[in-house]
Amino acid sequence: MRLGMLGACALALTCGFGGTAVLGVATARADYALTILHINDLHSRLEAINKYDSTCGSKDEADGKCFGGVARIKAKIDDRRAALSAAGRNVLTLDAGDQFQGSLFYTTYKGAAAAEFMNMIGFDAMAVGNHEFDDGPKGLSDFIDKVDAPVLSGNINVENEPTLKGKVPGTLVLEVGGERIGIVSALAEDTVETSSPGPNVLFSRAEDYLKGAVEGLEAAGITKIVAITHMGLPRDMEIASRVPGIDIIVGGHSHTLLSNTFEGAAGPYPVLVQNPSGKQVPIVQAYAYGKFLGEIEVVFDDAGNVTSASGNPILLDASVPADKAVAARLAELAAPLDEVRARVIGSATGTIDGSRDTCRAGECPMGNLVADAMLERTKAQGVQIAIQNGGGLRASIEGGEITMGEVLTVLPFQNALATFQLKGKDVIAALENGVSQVEEGAGRFPQVAGIRYSWTRARKPGDGRIIQVEVNGENGWEPLDPDKTYGVATNDYMRRGGDGYKVFAEAGMNAYDFGPGLEVVVADYIGALQDGYTPFTEERSREVK
Repeated sequence: MRLGMLGACALALTCGFGGTAVLGVATARADYALTILHINDLHSRLEAINKYDSTCGSKDEADGKCFGGVARIKAKIDDRRAALSAAGRNVLTLDAGDQFQGSLFYTTYKGAAAAEFMNMIGFDAMAVGNHEFDDGPKGLSDFIDKVDAPVLSGNINVENEPTLKGKVPGTLVLEVGGERIGIVSALAEDTVETSSPGPNVLFSRAEDYLKGAVEGLEAAGITKIVAITHMGLPRDMEIASRVPGIDIIVGGHSHTLLSNTFEGAAGPYPVLVQNPSGKQVPIVQAYAYGKFLGEIEVVFDDAGNVTSASGNPILLDASVPADKAVAARLAELAAPLDEVRARVIGSATGTIDGSRDTCRAGECPMGNLVADAMLERTKAQGVQIAIQNGGGLRASIEGGEITMGEVLTVLPFQNALATFQLKGKDVIAALENGVSQVEEGAGRFPQVAGIRYSWTRARKPGDGRIIQVEVNGENGWEPLDPDKTYGVATNDYMRRGGDGYKVFAEAGMNAYDFGPGLEVVVADYIGALQDGYTPFTEERSREVK
């Protein structure tokens, strides 16, 4: 039962942090346990996904190789709610933001489909994610009008934004099992750079808001406080270390898998951070795209102190049967997407070669198209260089009308546009990696924009195959400066180190991996050309014998 909403802000305190395996608190009797079921960063993956996080095909589904999807999320949440309730446990179901952006369901239905399935699943609260602003304040407003769960974000001021005024509380109070639970929320402050909140939505530092909000809840006699944030794990750790009174943080934004059992996890579930009062604050996150359902049990003593926090994310694989009602409705909404796939988005004056043999061995027309589209989309952010792996290009497009379905065939992986900063020497290292396996036809060959380079296979891989690199500067082509920092655009798979581009993950600075889908970036670029796209190559990568 919802009791009410509160909001406040004040100055934050700071303190160091650390983590221990056991929360050392008090001698008071532990008498209240709360289980939180949570997801984050679904990104419109309403259908099941494959191991690459893109839409799962019918064959993989038949072979039991699919994960997630709203029908599985619904089934597993219903199953866990029923089991916990039967055991007399108290349950909250939370979404840490970014329902928007990432599939044709969002392109077609915007937030309406997300709201419908959230209502079918039944969430108690949701945090605003930065991508909830991708269609401006009105897109978020329309979503809020349709979804049953309160949508929270406390460090944004929407009083001067007519479409959102009065719609986005920062704090919520719920009664669960006879206890009042306070919920606070905050959103990444750089949303103004990563999405489209508009000039009327103002952001304050999360710590400043949360400290005052927590104090307000405590003044109202509420001692059990949950933060649902869309900040990313590093910022959640800072918040835990600086804001007293938060008992647990359920986060999103960084797509982090925390787990005690799954291989490749970034840390334990939960991560523990010491707050300014010396108490350990558990932090959880459950990867992204609906692949996992997080489940954490927090036990409080009589004074509202957390005495233990334990759990693990649940993998939503083929062992989880899909909810039939959700699956049926999803199939209804999926049917018209064929019309979207047939939509004409522009034209080409000739065939755009994106064949495997061409794009994995040298400059190809499709590589130039995709790299140019990425650079055009990000140049206003100071990006000078775009790099796309040739293996990410999966088809050619014939001359004439171009449909969205053709673009999706070229770029089927639902990769997002990523931006970061990189030293010139590390750009060279990235290109070295890109040409290191050309003999094997590996997918890492670098298709580029904003730079041009010469290379040779006469040298061993990694042993100076890159001979010369130039960047298109203010005065035309000039040598790449190894010590200068450049803005770079790529796809999120490469930015995280995929295809051997570990230098992006290790040396990249100020990275942001969650831009629009590459298929949208390319479709928009083609659509803006009045006379159609003319395929070309121009020795952006020149092989020297």
